[in-house]
Amino acid sequence: MTTLDIKRIDWASLDGQGRFDALARPSRRSERDVQDVVSGIFEQVALSGGLAVTQFAERIDGFKPRRIAITPEAVAAARDALPPADTRALRVAAENVRVFHQATKPEDTAFVETTPGVKSKLVWRPIGAAGIYVPGGTAPLFSSLLMQAIPAEVAGVTTRVVVTPPAKDGSVHPAMILAAAEANLDAIWLIGGAQAIAALTYGAVLDDGEIPACDKLFGPGNAYVAEAKRYAAALPNGPSVDMPAGPSELLVIADRFCDPEIAAADLLSQAEHDADAQVILVCERAATIDAILAEVEEQLTTLPRADIARASLSEARAILVSDMAEACAVSNLYGPEHLAIQAEDAEALVASIRAAGAVFVGRWAAETLGDYAAGPSHVLPTDGGARTLGGITTASFMTSMSVQTVTEAGAERLGPIAARLARLEGLEAHARAADLRSVA
Repeated sequence: MTTLDIKRIDWASLDGQGRFDALARPSRRSERDVQDVVSGIFEQVALSGGLAVTQFAERIDGFKPRRIAITPEAVAAARDALPPADTRALRVAAENVRVFHQATKPEDTAFVETTPGVKSKLVWRPIGAAGIYVPGGTAPLFSSLLMQAIPAEVAGVTTRVVVTPPAKDGSVHPAMILAAAEANLDAIWLIGGAQAIAALTYGAVLDDGEIPACDKLFGPGNAYVAEAKRYAAALPNGPSVDMPAGPSELLVIADRFCDPEIAAADLLSQAEHDADAQVILVCERAATIDAILAEVEEQLTTLPRADIARASLSEARAILVSDMAEACAVSNLYGPEHLAIQAEDAEALVASIRAAGAVFVGRWAAETLGDYAAGPSHVLPTDGGARTLGGITTASFMTSMSVQTVTEAGAERLGPIAARLARLEGLEAHARAADLRSVA
């Protein structure tokens, strides 16, 4: 048995409300004080623009917003600051992300003729301006820059504005510079938190230049960033957002054939992200839970970010289910950002999964591979968003629209139908517009 304070749950013993409560996200993600802080920041930025953005950045980040130009000199200095193996690894990851998103970019459809002379198709266009948030603070998540800025480039977005918090000393990690270069960005802005989201929402004139108002906001972040995106999207004429992408989540389904050491390593890989991150273990045997949690405790002692991981584990759950079918049902109810299936028949279980941002199948599919280098974006819906939303793809940075062409003969055939339906709804002007095209 372990001494970790991880809540153990016997799924069969719970009623409907009990099961809902067992899968609740950490309360801090929606606490009232987070909402109040965010609304206060947005109100001030709406009134005072760049001045308010700068004041909040100095207070929260510790530094004024700073624009970092991605020049050849800056890239060379960043490359010199890292071991060659690091720069090669970053380039491989960038190339895999680019290859995947180029292959999955949506294409215009062919025309579909629904009535003789009436043809329609879908066409795709890039959005105008994408505001991309890259988390930082406790760790420079340059991988999140690759996972967003490259799909945006593949989509054809001409204005990509990347913001990321400065390091504690006000600097930027050299890997962030190289990631920006791999994504063919002109610059990145050192500014984080809700103040960065407000700047992307309203636009802001700052000492180092101007952040334009963006059409859509992207990226994961802490509770304040997630709330800021929600607030921005609710504003009149505010930007749209990609998804709820708050603190990280991982659910692991493990059967008696799993490797407890690997399952524990996966749980800790997400727990070390953030104190608000949540990990959930679902097993069909209590002995499997015991073995995995014992490994978690042993591995925890050697982690540099053990304090963060331990805080996250206070919101963890270890759920005992009757079988793998019930394990999949629990996962679908939770709708995890990440789902790892470590079971003998892992591939067969995928057919039962309906709600997950990304699924990692079998012992070799480490969630970490997806985080950095497999290709699909690791920016995924949290807080149950996976029940209705997917993660970032090239299509996230595009809009689709239908294009319709109608011949005179087509209008003659379909016009009376449309006019009759319009009058059935009481819309006479609609009907007359159809009549004018169908009456010779």
